[in-house]
Amino acid sequence: MKILKKSNNEKKVMNLLKKQVKDNDILDYKDIDLLKKYINDQGKILSRRSTGVKSKQQKIISKYIKRARTIGLLPFLKKD
Repeated sequence: MKILKKSNNEKKVMNLLKKQVKDNDILDYKDIDLLKKYINDQGKILSRRSTGVKSKQQKIISKYIKRARTIGLLPFLKKD
């Protein structure tokens, strides 16, 4: 899986968790199905200890989850 991050008109590509997703998948804040893998049943972001990603990758995943929540694609809390 690759992450495309745009900052200052540059694209940075990183490898991320080859176990869960294919190499040619791209992580984006609009890809809700992929982001749900990094959220627990209560709607909280999983720690990097439980997901197995690196620190830099965890920051990007957290940023995309927060962005998707702000836009309204993901709920802030899951109600039972």
